[in-house]
Amino acid sequence: MQTMTALRMELQTPLGTMIAAANDRGLLLCEFHDRPMLPTQLQRIEAICKGSPVEGRHEVLDQTQRELDEYFRGERQGFTIPLVLDGSPFQTAVWAALLRIPFGATTSYDSIAMRLDRPGAARAVGRANGDNRIAIIVPCHRVINADGTLSGYGGGKDRKRWLLAHERRGEQLTFAGLNDDSARM
Repeated sequence: MQTMTALRMELQTPLGTMIAAANDRGLLLCEFHDRPMLPTQLQRIEAICKGSPVEGRHEVLDQTQRELDEYFRGERQGFTIPLVLDGSPFQTAVWAALLRIPFGATTSYDSIAMRLDRPGAARAVGRANGDNRIAIIVPCHRVINADGTLSGYGGGKDRKRWLLAHERRGEQLTFAGLNDDSARM
């Protein structure tokens, strides 16, 4: 299927519905449906694709659902989905650093800034982390404060806590962080 127009579909996960968009370049967006920044992220996808994503199926979206299902069942630790990480050079460097955080591990904003030879840029790393449009797959949930405490997460701290516990334990967990029956495993 050849299309530069983005196709969009809902993906079901134990943590709730996610909205995903892709085209022939790869996955453009995979975000929780209730994330406050989702409308802004969709506008960015429109700018990248020169148009609004339309409802439809795409092989990249099907692969995304399959790999997320495997991740949530504890059968997958890394993703093979082609990603479109269009952003500023600094953002793309941060997102590339996120992709290098091993499954089950965490790092801090300060550590990422140091790895990028940008000491003192922890806040900028945090902003780029928050601009990540591909939740779970580009594992921004693995970034915590330097003191080991949880920091914010676009999908909510309950989801971040759940994802980190899931990766540490490698098992299925029940998610009760939302008042949404679709979020239960």
